[in-house]
Amino acid sequence: MRNKQNKKYLWFIVGITILNAIGMTIVLPLFPFLLEKYVSKNQIATTMSALVAVFAICQFFASPVFGALSDRFGRKPILLISLLGSAVGYLLLGIGGALWVLFLGRIIDGLTAGNISALFAYITDRTEPDERGKWFGYLGGAIGIGFMIGPVIGGILGTISITLPFYVTAAITSVSIICIFLFVPESLSVEKRSKEISLKSLNTFLHFKEIFSVKQAKDLIIMGGFFYIGLGIWQFNASIFLKDVFMWGPSFIGGVFVLVGICDILSRVIILPQMLKRWNEQKVGIIGLLGLVLGLGLLFVSAFISSALFIIAAVACIVLGEGLFDPSYNVRLSKSVDESKQGLLQGTNQSLQALYHVIVPIGAAFIYSYSHGAVFGIATLLMIVGLLLFIKLQE
Repeated sequence: MRNKQNKKYLWFIVGITILNAIGMTIVLPLFPFLLEKYVSKNQIATTMSALVAVFAICQFFASPVFGALSDRFGRKPILLISLLGSAVGYLLLGIGGALWVLFLGRIIDGLTAGNISALFAYITDRTEPDERGKWFGYLGGAIGIGFMIGPVIGGILGTISITLPFYVTAAITSVSIICIFLFVPESLSVEKRSKEISLKSLNTFLHFKEIFSVKQAKDLIIMGGFFYIGLGIWQFNASIFLKDVFMWGPSFIGGVFVLVGICDILSRVIILPQMLKRWNEQKVGIIGLLGLVLGLGLLFVSAFISSALFIIAAVACIVLGEGLFDPSYNVRLSKSVDESKQGLLQGTNQSLQALYHVIVPIGAAFIYSYSHGAVFGIATLLMIVGLLLFIKLQE
């Protein structure tokens, strides 16, 4: 009976994740059009980069703190606070009126950006270790579904009013808050919570030090850095690469991203659970990383040998590989610390991913300006290093 109750709440969390992903991606394609009201055309790209960077920097400092707070006070209050911050942030983007208001919205959203780490910690709390890979995969699949639906809704709403999607996103986020408040119980029991909280808990770098003092967690996070940076190079350069090298227009590039969404859901929701029935997370993760190495290598080759088949095969290998590795990695990561530090661990992981989102686009753009192919050659090498480190980290 308890297991059925757990599954009911877990599916509810998956549903909330879909809503969050839809809300997030409704507004992402519309930032360039929104900024036309505030800056000149030649300043749009710079201003967009600044908005992305300020959010990521705030998330970098806030995520470990919110993770630690969720270990002390539970996942539910942190989810509610985080989603409330997002709702306020989106509302400010819709209200606008001045550029500083947009930046304020992104700062508030970034400083309360603890919902992803809290969702992953919730899954960890309510599942046995051998079930986590499957549920982490479902969570990733839910994000993929939201990422497919959100931009379509945003495009339709944006034709009515450029600010309407931001209000709709705030409303969707508010619905998530109400649903969590009314229907989602706390997952972290009192006896499993961390016992201490102080002003030091607001120091991000002390949280990093605490997590990195656990050797297994430190080794996995370092290995994960190679994965996330290599993957980020692909994510931030895919569209411009297809435009510059293959001369593809929006419709063809859009088709590629439809393929990305299909492969992502297929790998996480269908293939991953079946593979985890036969192999452990270590073997599944290795298979996923091999797919990523092959896919990134094909992208590198396609910079010199133009072939649409190479691109299709590369995208399929990269996305399927990511879908197999990412949940397997998160399971391994969740096993590296005890239950009283799961929120802190997930918060630290999300914080570092935010840092990568600031660093990777700058570094990749610099390399890409010299060689379109070299950037994917570097990504392939980073993923090979990640694969070797992951193989070395035996359970």
